[in-house]
Parts: sequence; structure tokens; C-alpha cells
Amino acid sequence: MLVGEIEWVSSFASWLERHSDATVSNVPDATGALDALEDSTVDCLLCEHALEAESGLALLREIRERTATLPVFLCTADGSESLASEAIAAGVTEYVPLDGDVSERFDDLVARIEGRIREARRTVTQRDRARQFDAIFHDDRTATWVLDTEGAVVRANETARATTDQPVSELVGQPFWSLAWWADDATTRADVEQIVETAREGTFSNAVITRTTATDESVVDLSARPVFSARGDLASIVVEGVDISERVGLERDLRRSEELHRVTLNNMTDTVLMTDENGEYTYVCPNVHFIFGYTDDEIRELGTIDDLLGADLFDREELAAEGVLKNIECTASDKRGREHTLLVNVREVSIQDGTILYSCRDITKRKQREEALATLQELARDFLYAETHHEIAHHVVEDTAGVLDMDASAVYLFDAVETELTPIAFADSLERLHGTLTSVGADGSGLVSYSFLEAESLFFDDVHDADALENPATELRSAAYIPLGDHGVFFCGSPTVGRFDAVTRELADLLAATAEAALDRVSRESRLREQDRELQRRNSQLTALNRINEIIREIDQALVQAETRAEIDHAVCDLLTAADRFSFAWIGVADSITDTLEPRAWAGAEQGYLDSVPFSVTDASVEPAGRTAATREVTMVRNVADRLRAEPWRKEALSREYLSVISVPLAYDEFTYGVLTVYATSQNAFDETSQAVLAELGETIASATSAIERKNALLTTSVTRLEFDVADPSFVLSRLARDVGCTITFQGGVQQTDAGAYVFVTVEGADVEAVEAAANRLVAIDDVQRISASGSEGVLRLRLSQPFLALELADHGAVLRSASSSPEAANVVIDVPDSVDVRHITSLVADSFATIELRSKKTVAREDTQNLYAKFLGQLTDRQLEVIQTAYYSGFFESPRERTGEEIAATLGISPPAFYKHARVVQRKLFTTLFEDIGVPTAPST
Repeated sequence: MLVGEIEWVSSFASWLERHSDATVSNVPDATGALDALEDSTVDCLLCEHALEAESGLALLREIRERTATLPVFLCTADGSESLASEAIAAGVTEYVPLDGDVSERFDDLVARIEGRIREARRTVTQRDRARQFDAIFHDDRTATWVLDTEGAVVRANETARATTDQPVSELVGQPFWSLAWWADDATTRADVEQIVETAREGTFSNAVITRTTATDESVVDLSARPVFSARGDLASIVVEGVDISERVGLERDLRRSEELHRVTLNNMTDTVLMTDENGEYTYVCPNVHFIFGYTDDEIRELGTIDDLLGADLFDREELAAEGVLKNIECTASDKRGREHTLLVNVREVSIQDGTILYSCRDITKRKQREEALATLQELARDFLYAETHHEIAHHVVEDTAGVLDMDASAVYLFDAVETELTPIAFADSLERLHGTLTSVGADGSGLVSYSFLEAESLFFDDVHDADALENPATELRSAAYIPLGDHGVFFCGSPTVGRFDAVTRELADLLAATAEAALDRVSRESRLREQDRELQRRNSQLTALNRINEIIREIDQALVQAETRAEIDHAVCDLLTAADRFSFAWIGVADSITDTLEPRAWAGAEQGYLDSVPFSVTDASVEPAGRTAATREVTMVRNVADRLRAEPWRKEALSREYLSVISVPLAYDEFTYGVLTVYATSQNAFDETSQAVLAELGETIASATSAIERKNALLTTSVTRLEFDVADPSFVLSRLARDVGCTITFQGGVQQTDAGAYVFVTVEGADVEAVEAAANRLVAIDDVQRISASGSEGVLRLRLSQPFLALELADHGAVLRSASSSPEAANVVIDVPDSVDVRHITSLVADSFATIELRSKKTVAREDTQNLYAKFLGQLTDRQLEVIQTAYYSGFFESPRERTGEEIAATLGISPPAFYKHARVVQRKLFTTLFEDIGVPTAPST
């Protein structure tokens, strides 16, 4: 750049353009020069001292404020020594005085300019290199040391100084390998010394060393570089140390990450493939065999990706627009030819030569599971309409193939009655593969029963390995036994080993759980229906029972009001048939001569039935009334139409619309008073409840009849006196007489209390104490009390543990007049009123003793005092009767008295005043009965 407007400046510019390749610019003044320097690169500036606005010296000063390396020539024709000195002081490169012909000096001037430009460029280069060295040397990430040719430290940067606590003055002059930075580790120190020695030999050397301190461990990349002089001699050694701990950690993490990714890629089930634009493989994931069964080399040999996944997998234009296409579903075949359902993601990439990345996931199992779940859903809907366990079992077997893809299946249901598991439904192929299925006992001995009893699901990859295999000849290998709650067991299997993976097991459990829920529902609904039926049945029973109870209440009222047996019979028949309760009812009594039932009373729609049917009491297969009379048990016929031809009476009954019949005996205390038979116009009109109620009604009727007979017996004017010889070693009086060898006589005085039956007996022909002792040994006698004793005679009161004959006879209107027993024989005398059937009493006596013989039977007039006796005894309490009987049999009323009142009181365990009080009360009641109820008799006229 030339600055100025003097003639020589323009001449020099023209000359330069003619004689050199320099680019020359000319500006008139200092301002133009400074602006040009801002906008362009100038190698040298030549300036006239005399400028228009300011001098060239002032321009020089401004330039030197900006740069010290630009060559600046100051030229002037009016120079002086002082100007030269000022120029030199201002930093001029060359001061050139111009005198004479200036053009003659152009060559010299150019030579001087070129020399100064070269010097300036060398200076700039050296300064740049110095700055670069300083920048490198003072790098805060690199510790740098400068060593002399012997390896001693000459200089160290700040980073190096920070690695040790030693001051710089102590570091200078020390061998580099002896520094405290690694002096504690002999191995590290040796490595450092080796690096330096290698550099002294003129060769670059480096090593990675580990620096360990008490609190830290770092990895350093240490290098030593030789520096040579211009003559090629070793001038110095530069050592650099870079802490690469972080990089080493990152590299270690990277290696671990690469290892993790490599293991992941090798073991994950998804397969990753990469191709170029032509579909040629650029990368095949090592785990490609998981889905396709091929190795990566075999995949490449197959051809392109289109040969594996299909040519129409995706739209290239859509991929270009979207960049990634997800969840593309397709099918592909593996090496064995098995078809897989894949879910493929396709992405554009740029990895080495690959441009398209395929991520393939095998969803075959999931697809199968979805299809199986859909089938299970359909099966669950079918179960909603199933009404029986068998129907559900067949549904399970039919859908097993669709849910589990198993060749064979069966459902065993538990039979609680037979306690065995029965195969209700099974697949057709099961018999071919396994053989005929049979019922198995629920004893846990086989796989089916064990699964059921233990409520445990059994899965076998090979059922032949099972210890409890029922059929060793089975062709099935994979097998499952799954309990269906309390209902049975679901079985499925396949001739292939290992068919039960996690998904198949889950589906099998779901199928069994669904079937179990359906079986529970059917059982629950069945129980509800049964409960409804039972409720309806019980309601019907309750209605019928209420109706029968209403009848019973009315009959009970009629029985209370009845005065005669005929009234009882007619009232019962009328009430049973009233208001259409039953169609027909009648009461019959057995005739011992004809052995038939003779009707005594009837009511309802008889329609000539009693005349058309024989009622034999000797044939138990005839009409129900005759059968009941023969067996003395209730006879119930629910449906008359059954066995119509086998029993003729059914035809007669059916013609009169008698569809069900019940016949009950009228029995009380071993006595039968006839048979009550009731007919209904509907089948099953009588059940167990009505049978029990009517049977009790029969006992009630018989009891009422017995009460009527007892009442009539009190009013009768004559009795039949029966005398029996008894031969029964168990008779209590006979046993007592035989044990002691005396005569024991009962002469009345039976008292029934809660403690038992008390009787008074007289003893003749033996010591009373001996009899008393013998009585205490008998189990039939609970207590013995001596009333009186005189030599070989006396009176005892016995409390018997068994019913006494006198009480049983009294229940039926008969009276035990006397009972006497000697060691050889026993005799009883009984009075039977005319209103009581003698045969009943004879039967009762025969049932009471082992052997009896009727000695005499005669009619005698009944004493009028009988009624008085009964009336008087009815006024006494049990205690009063006990006291007066004991006093009587003790001889208290004899004159003179055989025993005093005090002695009798001691016998009874009461005080004498209490005894006398009871005696007076009884006497007053006796006299009241004699004088007030029947009056004082008048004296007979003479």
C-alpha cells in the first residue's frame, strides 16, 4: 500500500505494476490508509512523510498501536536526523531518505521491501508457534514436563505442578521418574523411567500407568517425545501426562454395554434384521434361530428379506413418508415348515450399508391364546344354557381341541353314591390312543383319583415317567389332570412330549376353571330347584297336616263328649268325611268266629263298597283294612291303580274313585278295638306325616274307647270272675314264696307313685324277717318295709320296679281281687265287668305270665260298695292312702291294737302328730262318704 500524493509515489506504483506481481493500492492520506487496512490484507505499507492532514510519522504511530509486525517504510525528500530518530522510536521498519533521481532507487527499494516482508512473515510464524507451544504447554487438561537430555526436569506447566505438593524449585533438576507423583510405586516408577530412556534414545514412547493414592486411583496416558536441534542432536524431552480415568471408565462401561447388548441380542426372542434398499441382508441378529430355526448364515443363503417375510410386507412410499411402520402382522415359516405369526416393525436407518431395519416379534402363542380365549368365551356362553353336568362335560371335550390343540381329552365326574370317578365324556381319538376308559375309585391310587382327592393339578411332559400311571400301554405322552372342584377331573393329553408350555398350562387351567364354574352353577341351580320342590312338597304337607290337625282337634272334642263307643265310632267317621275332607271312612271290628272285619260305623261315599269286598283278617295280602287287622300295623296304599289285576279289591276301589287308602289299628295298651280305614279321591293323599298323625289318632280313639269301657265297668251290676293258675317262675310273688318257702298273698292296696308301685302282701308259714331279707335280694323289688309281724305271719309293703298286674287290669276296667303264691303254684282272681271284653283281659293275663290256665269262670253280682269304694279312694291323697293302709295292715284298728300310732309313725318316717292327723282326715272323709253322700240307712222294720 502506497500512501501519499507526491509524484514519486505514483511513479513507484506504476513501476511496481510493470516489474512485479504485487497487488498495489494507493491511498492519498492517513485516513484512507487506516480504512484500507481494516478491509484488506496488506503485506507492506510505504508512506510519504508529508501528507495532507497529518504526517506520515503520526500514521506510523497509529499503525503500531494496532500491529507490531506489519513492515512500514517512511520515505521523504526532506528528511533529517531528528525525523529519522523519531521514526525509529515510533517503530518504523525502514526510514528511506529520497534525494536525487528517485526512480533509480526503485530496484533497491523493492529488494529492501521484499526482505522486510520475509522477515515479518518469519516473525509472525515464530510468534504463532510460540503461542501454540504456550497453549499446548499450559493445557489445563495435560500435565507437561520439559526434561533435559539426562531426563531431569527443566520446566513444568501449571497442571503438572498441581499434581504434587513440592514447589517448582524442588522439581527442577530431579530425574523425572523420581518425582513424588509415582515414587511410591516401584512398578510405576520403572515404567516411567523406561519411557524417558526410550525418548533419550530418540524414539517416541508412551505407556498407560495407574497412579494410586490413599484416597484415589487414576489412570494416566504418559508419553515422552524427543526434541532435536537444527543439527539433529537431542535438545530436550517433552513428557505429557493425560488423566484418562474417565475415558477408561467410559470405555469399560462401553465394553460392558456392548457385552450386554450382545448378550441381549443373542437371547431376546425378538429378531432384528437389517437390509439395504435391495433387500440384501447387511445384519442378521444372532438369535434369529429363536423364531425361524435358521442360523444367520442360513438366513443369508435363503435370499432377500422378501423370501423370508414376503414381498408385500409394507409400502415403500408410506415408509418414506412416515420413517417407521409399526405392528405389521404377517406369517412366516420356520426351518421345520411350521407357520408363525409375526409382529414386524420397519424403520429407516443409516447404519453402515443398512438402510432398513426389521424388528420381528413372534406372537404365535399370543395369537393362539387369543383364539383360545375366544373359543373359551364361546364355550362359556354355551355353558350358560347347559342344564346338566353331562352336557357341560360334552361341551368341554368338544372344545378342548380348539382351546388347547390337544389330541385327546375326557371329563370324569364324581359319583358320591358309588364313591368313584366315571368318564362321562371323552374324545373319539382317546380310545385309540389310550384305550377304553373305565371308572376309577376315589382312593388316590391313580393319577385321576389323586388329582381329585388332593385338589392338585398334574402336568406331565411325559406321563410315562409318572409312578401311578394307570395304563402303561398308553400312546399319550404329554398329559394333564386338573380337578374340577368337588365335581370331578378334566384330563387332556397328546402323543407328543412336552406340549404343556406356560401358555398351554394357563389355557388348560382357564378351561377347567370355566367348566368348574359352570358345574357349580348347575349344581347350585339344581339345589335351588330341589329346594323349591322340597318347599312346595313341605307346603303341601303342611297344608295337608293342617287339615288333618283340624280334623284331629274336632275328633278330640267329639271323643271328650262321647258317652258310648258307638258315638265315638260314628263321630270319627263323620268328621273324617265332612266338607269333602276324605271320600269314605269306616271302622270295623274283627269277628273271631268268621275271621273277618265287621263294619261298626262308616260315613261318606260308601257306594256299596263294604258289601262287595271281603275283609279277611287271616290274609295279609287282601284289602288294607284286613291287612291292618291281621298285622296290627298301619297299611298305606298311595296309588290304588298299581297292581290292579293282582288284587281284586283295587278294581272295586278304583271304580268308586278311591285312588289312595290308609288303614290304622285302633290299639291301646296291647288291646285292639278295631281298624279305621280312610279312602281319598287323589293319589298320594297320604304321606309319612299323615300316616304318623292318623296312627296317633288310632291310639287316641282306642284310649277313648278304653276309657268308656272303664266308665261303663263302674256302672255295671254284675262281673265275670276269672280264676287262673299261674306257672311263671319270674312272677315276683312266686319267686319270693319259692325262695323262702312260704305263702305270699296280695289282697289289694296298690298305690302308684312317682317312686314306683306299692303293694301290701301277707306272709304265712315263714319268719317275716327271712321274707324281708329275700325280698331285698330281688331286683324286681326296690324297697321292703315291714308293717307287722307275729311269729310266722306278718304284713310287708313292697315297692316294685316293674308294672304290677293290678294296675294294668285297672287301666282296662278289670279288678285284681286276689293273688296268692306258694312254693308250688300261684293263683290269681280277676273281676271283669260285663262292659269289658273278657277276651281282652284273658289276653292281657296271658301276655303277663309265661303259662296260665283258666280254672273257673263265673258271673257274680257286683257289690254296690264298689262305687262307694272308688268314690272314697278318689278323695284321698297318695300320702293319706299310704298312711291309712299302713295303719290298717299294721293292726292299728284291732282291739286291742297290735301296733301303736307312734310305732307306725316311725315306720313311715313321720312324727306321731302327723300320723294321727292323717288318720283323722281319712276317717272324716270316710264318714262323709257314708253319711252325707249315701245317707244313713233306716233300721229294718220288725
